[in-house]
Amino acid sequence: MSKFFELEKNGTTVSTEITAGITTFFAMSYILFLNPQILSQTGMPAQAVFLAMIIASVTGTLIMGLFANVPYALAPGVGLQAFFTYTVVMSLGFTWQEGLALVFFCGVINIVITITKLRKMLITAIPNTIQLAISGGIGVFIAYLGLKNANILQFSSDSSSIVSINGQAYNSAVTHFTHGVTSVVTGGGITPSMTLFNNPSVVLALIGITLTIILQIKKVPASILIGIIATTIIGIPMGVTNLHISDANSLANSIGALKTTFLAAFSSKGMGSLFSDSHRLILVFMTILSFSLSDIFDSLGTFIGTGRRTGIFSAEDEKDLEAKPGLSSKLDRALFADSIATGVGSLFGTSNITTYVESSAGIGAGGRTGLTSVTVAVLFLLSSFASPLLSIIPNAAIAPALIIVGIMMMSSFQDINWNSFEEAVPAFMASIFMAFCYNITYGIAAGFIFYCIVKTVTGKAKEVHPLIWIVSALFILNFTVLAIA
Repeated sequence: MSKFFELEKNGTTVSTEITAGITTFFAMSYILFLNPQILSQTGMPAQAVFLAMIIASVTGTLIMGLFANVPYALAPGVGLQAFFTYTVVMSLGFTWQEGLALVFFCGVINIVITITKLRKMLITAIPNTIQLAISGGIGVFIAYLGLKNANILQFSSDSSSIVSINGQAYNSAVTHFTHGVTSVVTGGGITPSMTLFNNPSVVLALIGITLTIILQIKKVPASILIGIIATTIIGIPMGVTNLHISDANSLANSIGALKTTFLAAFSSKGMGSLFSDSHRLILVFMTILSFSLSDIFDSLGTFIGTGRRTGIFSAEDEKDLEAKPGLSSKLDRALFADSIATGVGSLFGTSNITTYVESSAGIGAGGRTGLTSVTVAVLFLLSSFASPLLSIIPNAAIAPALIIVGIMMMSSFQDINWNSFEEAVPAFMASIFMAFCYNITYGIAAGFIFYCIVKTVTGKAKEVHPLIWIVSALFILNFTVLAIA
C-alpha cells in the first residue's frame, strides 16, 4: 500500500491518509441529503437519485485515488444540481430523462477535452474574469435558491403586471378557472419582500441558518452536516420534522427505484426525444456547453486552488495540462476521473459529478495521496444504508446548507477587478445576472456577449478568442429562435 500510493515520497503515512479521508467525507457528507432533495423536484425518485449519487461518487473517487493518486473526492456538484433542476428542467422545459442525456453528452465532451488539445483551447479562450464570475455567480444562485426554498422571501405582483395564468394570456374579466390556478407569469411589477415569521417551517429555517453560520465561523468539522442534523432534530417539537420512516425508503426498495433512472438517458423520453424538435437544437447544444463549462472550471479551480498551495500539483503539471494532450500528468488524470464520474452518474440517474472543494479539509488534515480518496469512497459506499433517513429531513433543514455553500462559492469574486468597468460589466452579467434571471445558462450567455461588446467598443476585439465569438453568436441565435418560435 505504501509503495502503490507513494506515501513516503509524499511525506505521509497510512494513518494520516485515512484520517484525512474521514475528515473530507464528513465535510462533504451533507450532499447525501441535499442531492436527492434537489433532483427529486424534477420528478426523479429521491431514493434512486440517492443510490445513483453513491455509485457515481464512489466510482469517480476511486478512479481519482487509484489512477490519479491525489486526495480529492467527487460527488454531484450543488451548483450543477441546481442548474439541472431549476434551469434545464423547470425553466428550459426539458424532461429529467433528457436532462440526464445532456449530462451524458457533457461527460463525453469533457473526456474528449481532457485527452486532446481542445482543453488548452478552452482554457486559453475563456478569460479568467469570466471563469471567476461563473463560479461566484453559481454561488449567488445557490444562496438565493436557499433563501427562496426556506420561504423567507415572498413575491407580490400588481394585476397590471400579470402576463398569463395557466399558460393563457391574462384577462381581468376571467375570475374562475376550471382546474384552479396552476401557474402565473408576471412582468416587472413583481416585488420581492421578506415574509412574516409566523410559520414554524420558516422559523426553523432561520434557526438552521443561524446555527450553521455559527458552526462554520467556529470552524467546527462537518459543520454543514451537523447543521442539517441539528435543524432536523429541533424541528421535531416544532412539528416540522416528520419522524415516520416508511418501508418504501429501505435500501432494498431504493435499489428497486433505481430501475426508473438507470439508462433513462437512452430511453425514448431521453435521448429519443432530445433531438426530435429542430427548433431547440441550438438550445440543446448551448445547454450541453453550459454544463461542460461549469463542470470543467469548477473542478479545475478546486485542483489548482488547493493543489498549488500544498504541492499536490506542481507548476509542471499545470504547464502539461495546457501544452500536452493525453493523460501525461496527475492533473490530467484527475480531470479524467471527474469526467468519467459524470458519465457514470448520467447512466444511473444523477447530475454532473464534480471535485469537491471540501477536499481541502482532508488536505488540511495531511492528505496527500489517493489513499485519502479511497477512504472517502469506502465511507460513501457504507453510507448507502442511510437511505431511509432521507424522508425525515425537512426542506427547512436543507435550505441553510444551500445558503452556506453559496456563500463559500462567492469567494471567487475577490479575484475580479471590479474597479475596472471593462471587467466588471461581463463579470456582472455572468454572475449577478445569473441569479436575477434564475438561469445559469443565460448568465453565461450574457457574460460572453457583453465581453465581446466591451472588447469591441474599446478597440480590443482581436483579443477575443474565436471560440468566444462563435459561442456568443450561437447564444444570440438561440435567443432569437426562442423569441420567434
